[in-house]
Amino acid sequence: MIKKIFLFFFLFSFNGYSYASVENKIINNFKKINNISFNFKQIINEKTEEGNCIIQYPKKINCKYNNLKKKLIVSNGNSLVIKNQASKGYFTYPLEQTPLGLILDKELLIQKIKKLKAEFINEKYYLFSMKNNDNIINIFFDKNSYDLIGWQTEDIYQNLVVTYIFNAKKNSNINNKIFKLPQPD
Repeated sequence: MIKKIFLFFFLFSFNGYSYASVENKIINNFKKINNISFNFKQIINEKTEEGNCIIQYPKKINCKYNNLKKKLIVSNGNSLVIKNQASKGYFTYPLEQTPLGLILDKELLIQKIKKLKAEFINEKYYLFSMKNNDNIINIFFDKNSYDLIGWQTEDIYQNLVVTYIFNAKKNSNINNKIFKLPQPD
C-alpha cells in the first residue's frame, strides 16, 4: 500500500514538473531573443494575407503585407501605425491599446507566462491564453524548439485574427530606422 501511495505521488509530482519544465524552457528560449524576422500568414474572417515582419524587443515591429493595398504596420515602441500605401489610408493607435502591445512586450509576456500553465494542443504546439487591457490573446509556441509560432487575437472590429509565423530568424542585424513611424501622404 505504501508503495502505491509513493508511486502515485511520484507520478503526480513528475507530471507537474513536466509542465513547469515546458514553461521554463519557453521562457529561457524567449529571454535569448532580441529580435525575430519572419514570414507570416494571417487569416481574418476567412481572408488570408501574407507578408514579412521584424520584431525588435522591446515593443517595435515592422510588417509589410504582400497584398494590393501594400499594407505597412510599424511600431516605434509607443505608437502603432497602419498605413495602406496604395489607398493612402493611415491610422495611428497607442500601442498599449492593441493586442500587439502584449506580444511586443517581451518582459510582460514572460511575466504572464510564469503565472500560466501551457496547454498542449494537437500534439503540435503549446498554447498560452492571456488577457491584457481587455484583449484576449492566444500565443503559440513550437513543441520542439519552444519558439514563438503565432498568435490569435481580435482586431478593433472584433474580427478573429490568426497569425502564423514561419521561416523565422532570431537575432539578426537590423537597421533601427525601419521602426520610424511612416507619415501620412
